[in-house]
Amino acid sequence: MERKFKVLCSLMLVTFLAFSLHSGVAEVSAKTTELNYSIFFPATHGHTLLATEWAKEVEKRTNGAVKINMFPGATLTPADQTYDGVVKGIADIGMSVLSYTKGRFPMSEVIDLPLGYKSGVQATGLANAFYKQFNPKELSDVKIMYLHGHGPGIFHTKKPVKVMEDLKGMKIRCSGTSAKVVSALGATPVAMPQNEAYESLQKGVVDGLVSPIETLKGWKFAEVIKSTTQNFDSAYTLGFFVAMNKKKWDALPKDVQQTIEKINEEWIPKTGKAWDEFDKVGTEFTLAQGNQIIPLSKEENERWAKTVKPVLDEYVANMKQKGLPGGEALQFSLEWLGKNP
Repeated sequence: MERKFKVLCSLMLVTFLAFSLHSGVAEVSAKTTELNYSIFFPATHGHTLLATEWAKEVEKRTNGAVKINMFPGATLTPADQTYDGVVKGIADIGMSVLSYTKGRFPMSEVIDLPLGYKSGVQATGLANAFYKQFNPKELSDVKIMYLHGHGPGIFHTKKPVKVMEDLKGMKIRCSGTSAKVVSALGATPVAMPQNEAYESLQKGVVDGLVSPIETLKGWKFAEVIKSTTQNFDSAYTLGFFVAMNKKKWDALPKDVQQTIEKINEEWIPKTGKAWDEFDKVGTEFTLAQGNQIIPLSKEENERWAKTVKPVLDEYVANMKQKGLPGGEALQFSLEWLGKNP
């Protein structure tokens, strides 16, 4: 009898352990949230690598509570549909350019204005300072991880541009607010996503583009242009977003959210510095291709800056019509840049 009792107890113990083990696996599995990240940069681009590093850091510091799968090269959502893709849950996380969705983010267009940006660190710092200061309602349907902006957006052309008049008749690839900059300076703006620009330059659909110099390496544009003009006083940037689907964010435990927020804060200066490093690489690459870099004289730079000022005035007027504090946003931005050269 005693022997039967021991056997019965042993069987019950084995059953209990098996059940506990199974439950433990299920419990661990239930705590892991898998998210898909859509990014339009090519798989080998520095920003895709940096975003992948961010994803791995999230997985590491949340102890595997969040696992992120990367989808580079616009394979999950096209660049101009990434924001809406995140809102709808097609992508759980997405990085793209705000101005690729024309008119959707009116207040945030202040970031893109030709404010005479000097670096990616500066542009990225302003983008996040603006967001924290104004918390624009237009970005409220997602959870913003962080924003960033590229280094000085300048002209890259097939023929040299030494003075403003050289732009006359040129068709220049651009997007969003930069189209107004191109138009103000006398060229013809041609709006198109970044990933269509190489072929358009190659086929002569456009004569040049405006972008940070990093694109000459990152997108190989140095192979299809001949000259870069350093119009720094009228340089613009593009506001980039990294956003998460709101429901997916809200479903995460508070401690996980706090960990991700800390990582986001670290990635703001890291991303700004990356833009500047990419600009250095782009400069070296285009010079190695035999292309020239033309610095504008102080007087010419000032002339370009004065010529694009109506773009700033137009932004303020448009925001006033919409009942948005565009004047405050522009003043804030100019003051912030003055304090953070």
